[in-house]
Amino acid sequence: MSLPTWTASLAVDSRCELGEGPQWHAASQRLYWCDILDARLHWLEVASDATGHHELDHMVSLAAPLEDGGLLLVGEDRLSRVDPHSGTVETFCDFEADNPLTRSNDGRVDRHGSLWLSTMGKAVEPGAGSLYRLHRGELVKLRSGLTIPNALCFSPGGEFAWFTDTPTGVVMRWALDHQGWPVGDPAPWADFSALEGNPDGAVVDSEGHLWLALWGAGRVVRLDHDGRIVGEVCLPVSQPSCPAFGGNGLERLYITTAREGLPADQVAREPRAGGLFMATPGIRGLAEPPLRLT
Repeated sequence: MSLPTWTASLAVDSRCELGEGPQWHAASQRLYWCDILDARLHWLEVASDATGHHELDHMVSLAAPLEDGGLLLVGEDRLSRVDPHSGTVETFCDFEADNPLTRSNDGRVDRHGSLWLSTMGKAVEPGAGSLYRLHRGELVKLRSGLTIPNALCFSPGGEFAWFTDTPTGVVMRWALDHQGWPVGDPAPWADFSALEGNPDGAVVDSEGHLWLALWGAGRVVRLDHDGRIVGEVCLPVSQPSCPAFGGNGLERLYITTAREGLPADQVAREPRAGGLFMATPGIRGLAEPPLRLT
C-alpha cells in the first residue's frame, strides 16, 4: 500500500532566516510564528489572508496564546507578555538570562495549560541546552545536557510527552503523571538516525498521531502510535522546522521553514525558503489549551 502523500504550498512568502514556533491563536483566528535570528514575530489572519509582523529587540522562538487573549513570548533571555494589537511588551520573568551562550528554541503548551520550552547554544554548543516546564507561573528545569531540544508535543489525554535532541536523530517519549509532570526517564520511540533529515518540530493531531518536520529532507512525516511513518507532506524547500494545525476547524497544517545555512546556489534553487507553507491533509488538528500563568 502506498504512503499517503500531500503537497504543501506557499501561504506567506515571509523568507525567515529561521522560521519557527507556529502557534494557532484561536481567540484572534491568527497564526503566529517567529523568525528567531531576525527577531521578528509574524502573523497571518486566516479569514482575510492579511499578514504582518512585529520587530523585536531580542531573539524570540515562540508566542504562546494566553488565557486573556494575549501572548507570552519565549525569548533568548526572558519570557515576556505582549498585547498582539498594540504590540506592547512587558517582561514576565528571566529565562537563562545569566547564560549568554544560549537562546530559546522549541516550545508547546501541554494538556494542563502549562508551557514546555527549551534552550540551546547560539552556536549549537553540545550539551548547552535544557528543557523546562512553566507551570502556573513557576519555571522548573526538567532536563539539561541537551544540544538542540525539539519536537515538544503531547498525547491527547496527557499521558505522554514527546521530544528529541535533534543531533541524535531519535524521538523520545516520556510518561507523565496526572498533573503533567514527567515520570521516570524518557524512552526511545522513533529512530530517524539512518534516514535523510533530522527530527525538528512536531505537533499531534486529533487521532493522536505525531507530525514531525525533518530538517534537511524537505518533508513532514506523520507517525502512528508506534512511531511508524504512515504519511508525509512534501515541501519545495529543504528545511522545514515545525508544523502546527490552524484554521477555524484546525484543518490546515502550517509549516515554518528556514534559509539559515543554505549556500547561495541553494537559495537560488529554493527562493521561497523561509516561507510559511500550508497543506490540507484531511485530518484535523488537536485543539491546544491556552497557557495558564496562575
